[in-house]
Amino acid sequence: MDDEWLAERFEADRTRLQAVAYRLLGSASEADDAVQEAWLRLSRTDTSEVENLSGWLTTVVARVCLDMLRSRRSRREQPLALDGELIPDAADPEREAMLAESVGLAMLAVLQRLAPAERVAFVLHDVFGVSFEEIAGIVGRSPVAARQLASRGRRRVQGASEDGRAADVARQRDIVEAFFRASRAGDFQALLAVLDPDVALRGDEAALRMGVRSGWLTSELHGAKAVAEQFAGQAQAAQLALIDGVPGAVWAPGGTSRVVFGFTIRNGKVVEIELAADTERLSRLKIEILP
Repeated sequence: MDDEWLAERFEADRTRLQAVAYRLLGSASEADDAVQEAWLRLSRTDTSEVENLSGWLTTVVARVCLDMLRSRRSRREQPLALDGELIPDAADPEREAMLAESVGLAMLAVLQRLAPAERVAFVLHDVFGVSFEEIAGIVGRSPVAARQLASRGRRRVQGASEDGRAADVARQRDIVEAFFRASRAGDFQALLAVLDPDVALRGDEAALRMGVRSGWLTSELHGAKAVAEQFAGQAQAAQLALIDGVPGAVWAPGGTSRVVFGFTIRNGKVVEIELAADTERLSRLKIEILP
């Protein structure tokens, strides 16, 4: 095989190989190093009898990453801070942040806690569909042991994901509680503190009709000041609730849900409040009133 053909084949696989390396290592610069090492090994190897070059390259990259993970663990070095925040690649922090966002910082933080072989087995099998027979050769175990490694990794990831979900719900509930506490007290500054500057207040047709009749809400509102003014001293009868498992609130006079308050929260701020009063829509929601 000539060098030009090999280079073309390698470039065709480069993006996928970088994706494999990044998910295994959690560092863009280290992923680039691993992929470059794979190219060097390819250029020094007679691949004339390799039937699946893409699979061969994946195996090489995975082995390089496994060595790097083991070396990192022996040095007690970690590419992510303990709180899950990314430590950017000094050479290209924008690219590092973009890659981290594509995978998810939470997932990277969870993967970091897996032993190197568990991480390789789980990522290769569950994310990239590599067979356990191939993984066995990479991690130096039997196919059965490779399956067990992936299974252990999967259980730890799922457990951490459930813990993360519970923590997210608790944080969102704190913000929703703070919003209604400030609303009922008429505390304008406290309302502004939990609202994103570009927050939007929207309602479905039924909610807007109800708002027009009561003179409370006549149209969609935008901006923290406008929304805070709308809610200051209001929502006295709203009850905190889980709406399809997400913290929000409901107005339920006589025990019948009439209006649901849905909250979208990002970076610790309320970015959208949606009022829903359509009876058919409400009937499809699972509403659990909180104490």
